[in-house]
Amino acid sequence: VTDAQIENAQARFLTQMDSVGQRRMAQLHGGRRDRLVVSPNLWAGVGLVRGGAGTALVGTPEQITERIREYQAIGIDTIIGSGYPHLEEAYRVAELLFPKLGLGTRRQRAHENIANEFSVGFHGAGRLQASS
Repeated sequence: VTDAQIENAQARFLTQMDSVGQRRMAQLHGGRRDRLVVSPNLWAGVGLVRGGAGTALVGTPEQITERIREYQAIGIDTIIGSGYPHLEEAYRVAELLFPKLGLGTRRQRAHENIANEFSVGFHGAGRLQASS
């Protein structure tokens, strides 16, 4: 993407869109490539040539997990995740981040419970419980 394309896209967004989020994103980076990392592992380049407000968590699974934990520590309990291409990124997040965040499917948790903590005396005769 050339600087001219970025400049044209930013000008178009600011004149054609009435989005507070879009304006805030433009203020964060000012259309400049050297201002796209707005905090550790938080990249604002998504909105350079694409409409809508958006940032991306970038880095290793460990770094992204650390950032998400920081968000949790300040009270953020919901994030909206999206990646490109959508389906492939959904799988990557499930495979790389969910285990580090202690998330998983009910089936995965049940399998771990059976494989690691099966005890007839603890769970009762023949009754299994998945931990949450």
